[in-house]
Amino acid sequence: MAKQLKVVFFGDIVGRPGRRGVASIIPKIKEEFRPDLIIANVENSAHGKGVTDSTLADMVKAGVDVFTSGEHIHDKVREDAEVAAIFEKYPTLIKPANYSRDLPGRSELVIETLKGKVLVLNLVGQVFFRFSEFSPWTVLPQILERYEGEKLSAIILDFHAEATSEKVALGRHFDGQLSAVLGTHTHIPTADATILPKGTGYVTDVGMNGPYDSVLGMKSEVSINRFLTGEKLTYEIAETPEIWLNYVMLTIDIETKKTLSIQHEHEIIKL
Repeated sequence: MAKQLKVVFFGDIVGRPGRRGVASIIPKIKEEFRPDLIIANVENSAHGKGVTDSTLADMVKAGVDVFTSGEHIHDKVREDAEVAAIFEKYPTLIKPANYSRDLPGRSELVIETLKGKVLVLNLVGQVFFRFSEFSPWTVLPQILERYEGEKLSAIILDFHAEATSEKVALGRHFDGQLSAVLGTHTHIPTADATILPKGTGYVTDVGMNGPYDSVLGMKSEVSINRFLTGEKLTYEIAETPEIWLNYVMLTIDIETKKTLSIQHEHEIIKL
């Protein structure tokens, strides 16, 4: 039997409800799936925008090993320069590699697991997305070239993008070069988890972890009124007893770096 690496990836964690939900389900996942690595997208984890020391501390305590992000990762940094220190305090927090290079944070991470080294990458899309300073289509090959000689068990990409077509196209173009391409950002899970022809595990969007009775994790009435009135009302995190959890479980052959299985899980729990 091939030596296998097991990875769990949580889509966008939204606010305190998302953090609580993820923390509550990890013990069950560890018992039943026994992952070697747990990754989570945390760009919405601090009241919907960015990260703070306390929100990351919550996730470390819960058992998350690596933190990916997106366009909101520096929101708190812009508000408070001291928050920039969290990028040094949490060495497994990464920003998108094609995001502004003037902002703090590392853009790629090699993490050691019991099954060997895993390269975790994060990119933002270009289509309907004003945040990418560099094209993911040119940045990704440059990164992969730098790691050609390194012994890796897997390469995992969080592709944080709006357009489904861009995500699908990138997944198919880099099929076989990455162990998994996992889409985030829209907060809505897609029904297309698959293993592409050359062995890359793929899903267009993993979906969010946050309040179920909401609009993308925000209070429904605020989102609805923004559409009805056109006013830029301030978003507020919905506080509901039901938490929507969306994550994938990957099994990867560490010799070939190809995905052997991908399970896309969706659960609604009450806390």
